[in-house]
Amino acid sequence: MRWVPLPIIMGMFAGSILGYVTRLVAATVEDVVVAGTAVGCYLLGRFLDKPSVPPVGLAVVGGGIAVALVGTATAEPVDWTLPVLAVPEMAFSFAAIIAVSLPMVVLSMGLGNVQGIGFLLAQGYAVPVNTVSTVVGVNSVVNALLGGHPATVARTGVAIIASPDSGPVSGRYWGAIISALLTIFLAFAASPVASLLKVLPKAYIFALAGLAIVPSLQDALEKALMGKMPFGALVAFAVATTPFAVAGITSAFWAIIVGLLASLLVEPKQIFEFWARN
Repeated sequence: MRWVPLPIIMGMFAGSILGYVTRLVAATVEDVVVAGTAVGCYLLGRFLDKPSVPPVGLAVVGGGIAVALVGTATAEPVDWTLPVLAVPEMAFSFAAIIAVSLPMVVLSMGLGNVQGIGFLLAQGYAVPVNTVSTVVGVNSVVNALLGGHPATVARTGVAIIASPDSGPVSGRYWGAIISALLTIFLAFAASPVASLLKVLPKAYIFALAGLAIVPSLQDALEKALMGKMPFGALVAFAVATTPFAVAGITSAFWAIIVGLLASLLVEPKQIFEFWARN
């Protein structure tokens, strides 16, 4: 984190989450009534600018009413079964450690953590990077014992919980606590929740997901392009926006590398000053 300037991280972060907003636009074009109502309610919330009237909350209610009135929800049977805890069969292989573990470390620790922690740093939080990385690594081991995926500081979760729309910086931790409790609830209610998601139209879900990301995207673009290395940040944004993978590593990782190279070529004074300070 010390070697990567914040504008380049924010450019990469903005490019990584842009897809949620483009899906929002596509959903609105596809279903103007449902997604358009959600967008309209969101804009009304932004216009009112009152903490007691959250824009995304208005979008959830308004879009839900539109779904009920239009009747675009599909009738699907709801599965009320509880999840079953099972420990998968495990085998250790040196070849698998080299072929799988190392790329996963790059993707989860070197990429996922950089996005999430970078956004938290941009919001003014004094993030204990080493401690967070250690906790994430331990959680990844626990997840592996139960057949789960690597733990990471999720960019989407951070973008919503720590966004400017989440209230004062000092009180945003409540969002993390509440979302953690809801996540535990969803773990036990995974089957019925998955069934209910099939009932709702995709346009409604995509619209809400995109609207929840909008404030973070705006904030990331401002910090990226209004910083001291706008060219490197712009290149990082463009690369992260483009869906591709090299050596099994997605574009967000390469966005940092290319963004650094771009700043070295076009903004060498600024980037060397940054490295000298750190």
